[in-house]
Amino acid sequence: MTSRVRELIQQLGEAIHESVIESEQIASVVQDIRKHGFDVLLMLEATIGLNEVSAKDTEAGGEHEGEEGTFTQNDLHFLRSLRISVEGEEEGAQPDTE
Repeated sequence: MTSRVRELIQQLGEAIHESVIESEQIASVVQDIRKHGFDVLLMLEATIGLNEVSAKDTEAGGEHEGEEGTFTQNDLHFLRSLRISVEGEEEGAQPDTE
């Protein structure tokens, strides 16, 4: 992984952090919890996964831009790991155990 990619991942983490801090909805809920006599400690963990895409994959992916319901195998694996079924997939499919 190049230093530029590491820098971009760091920027992504900072952007997520800023989004949470600036969220009026989160601030409102935290304020409501405090009104009920509780202090709030909010800790979020973000896992950022990267898959290197070859030029061939990029060209093929471009043909599907904007199409609804188009998922990569990684998308399907992630959704299954969250116990989310996808129309057209087997109902009882278990997450891959790689």
